[in-house]
Amino acid sequence: MIDKNGIAKRIAQEVRNGMYVNLGIGIPTLVANYIPSSIDVVLQSENGLLGMGPFPYENEVDPDLINAGKQTVTTLPGSALFDSAASFAMIRGEHIDLTILGAMEVSENGDIANWKIPGKMVKGMGGAMDLVASAQNIIVAMQHINKAGESKLLPQCTLPITGLRCVKKIVTELAVLDILSEGGFKLLERAPGISVDEIRNATAGKLIIEGEIPEMEINL
Repeated sequence: MIDKNGIAKRIAQEVRNGMYVNLGIGIPTLVANYIPSSIDVVLQSENGLLGMGPFPYENEVDPDLINAGKQTVTTLPGSALFDSAASFAMIRGEHIDLTILGAMEVSENGDIANWKIPGKMVKGMGGAMDLVASAQNIIVAMQHINKAGESKLLPQCTLPITGLRCVKKIVTELAVLDILSEGGFKLLERAPGISVDEIRNATAGKLIIEGEIPEMEINL
């Protein structure tokens, strides 16, 4: 099993040279810390920053530089600051190659629920609906099971939907999975020390297993 940083490290392997990437709130923000320096990517934050760097050390903190989750960040040479209207024009104009989001639930058809739990106070959906409607590729970073021990990878989402049939890949503390166009979670990799049976038992939606499933290769 891996922790949140392990999930972020594995997702960083999905980032390709030349990409424009949006990092959502939560685990996705950690991905910025693990993108190899040999890869040239531009990280976008929907509150108005292009060229976001990793989290700052204590002596580098600038309270005026924050991401969409109100966390302090760094900027890279050539970065740009602008208003949220320009930022959402980039998103809605489909100029973002990859969006990495957290989720509370994902269905076997690629539906995502990540903005509201009925009966609980929320600040709003933020940019989630724009991102899932416009991104060319969406990877979800999430926990496989909730605090009650129930699966978050479901036949159908039970929480209010953020977007339909939009998620392409999921990385959890247990596994890496693709979502097939015809539906179903295809198991690609398992976390170190995790068996296929453990993943099967933790997945409520349709799980597709073909051949030997390798362990994730990440430097923990």
